[in-house]
Amino acid sequence: MPESGPTQQEHIPGAVPPEAVTPVASPESAAVIPARSAARDLAADGAQAPAAGGRRAGMLVTLALGGLTALPPLSMDMYLPALPEVTGSLAAPSATVQLTLTACIAGMALGQLVVGPMSDRWGRRSPLLVGMVVYVVATLICAFAPSVELLIAFRLLQGLAGAAGIVIARAMVRDLYDGVEMARFFSTLMLISGVAPVVAPLIGGQVLRVTDWRGVFYVLAGVGVLLTLVVWKWLGETLPPERRHSGGVGEALRTMRGLLADRVFTGYMLAGGLAFAALFAYITASPFVVQEIYGASPQTFSLLFGVNSVGLIAVGQVNGKLLVGRVSTDKVLLVGLVVMTLAATALLLMTAGLFGEVGLVPVAVGLFVLMSSMGLVMPNTNASALMRTQHAAGSASALLGTSSFLIGAVASPLVGVAGEGTAVPMAAVQVGCGVVALGCFLLLCRKKDERAF
Repeated sequence: MPESGPTQQEHIPGAVPPEAVTPVASPESAAVIPARSAARDLAADGAQAPAAGGRRAGMLVTLALGGLTALPPLSMDMYLPALPEVTGSLAAPSATVQLTLTACIAGMALGQLVVGPMSDRWGRRSPLLVGMVVYVVATLICAFAPSVELLIAFRLLQGLAGAAGIVIARAMVRDLYDGVEMARFFSTLMLISGVAPVVAPLIGGQVLRVTDWRGVFYVLAGVGVLLTLVVWKWLGETLPPERRHSGGVGEALRTMRGLLADRVFTGYMLAGGLAFAALFAYITASPFVVQEIYGASPQTFSLLFGVNSVGLIAVGQVNGKLLVGRVSTDKVLLVGLVVMTLAATALLLMTAGLFGEVGLVPVAVGLFVLMSSMGLVMPNTNASALMRTQHAAGSASALLGTSSFLIGAVASPLVGVAGEGTAVPMAAVQVGCGVVALGCFLLLCRKKDERAF
């Protein structure tokens, strides 16, 4: 496979030529851009502009983007320790309760497909604020759901609204960064957003000590209110009017069709989506695998989940600080996919009983390696795919997010097909996702001399 990385951007018709793009030196200096843009927008409206003060403004905007990217894992991981309690509280089978996760995942997938093109037309800030307000309302309604059916419905609405955060945050990164700096900033976002899966189950487990599962949604609503205020006060517009699309649904569909026609973009999209599905198989099944099969407490499960997330964060930082710019992005991505597939295979062999009775520790080690490999896969698939397009970053971000969440939504129910007494389906789904992701990367992401969309 020929070497290629973020420094070798192919020209995209309609996009800003690579030589015209000024890379941003650091996340902090880049983050001042939206604050200044917001100042211009507000000044044009006759309103008082917020101060954009160098390093402080940069850090606030970087934290805001990280918080928006962290919203999906917060919405799902904080709820994970409560799944067994929800099963008893609402008198519903575990497979049905798992649909509350699936509904949230599906909502985030479909919501990105809508919000991404909207942000290309009307800018990033307004759709983001609307989505955050709806997210808070839907989360509060989830706390009062009297039945599992209503909980599933409102979790779907919560996902639809929460999609605005992740898709627009990713599009804003593309607005601000190019080349190696974009890959590095995605790793920075992973450091910030990666704290969410570390602390979310821990917070969820502690919330369950003092209240029931409904209290988890009150905490999520509070996080949503805080993020909405941060976005409103400090996160400015990153897409200037001259770069916005004026077309409607037809143009958005044509843009997405053109993106999907780009073989390399589609290869990265599928590889990243399938890796994400392996992660979601773990997220969906791990509460039952760790607590029901291996008899761990909710607090022990939360601790193990946090340790795995630390592995993901640490490897992501190795990727951003040491590998990006020194090693081909494709080579790093290939290593990540291979490690992920091997770890999943080891888990399948252990859970199938090939090595006899295994305890929680070997399974936990396999899950740790699998989770850690995501630190190489996720930032590099996103950066490599978004490098193919700048003029439609919202639509491209929507396709990346939608594919990931839709494939994850399909994979999640499969982990429970054999009941609660075995972890084999979880490992089998992860192996399948790893093998297919590796195949998509090897077959589709070989860059030739063709022009990208």
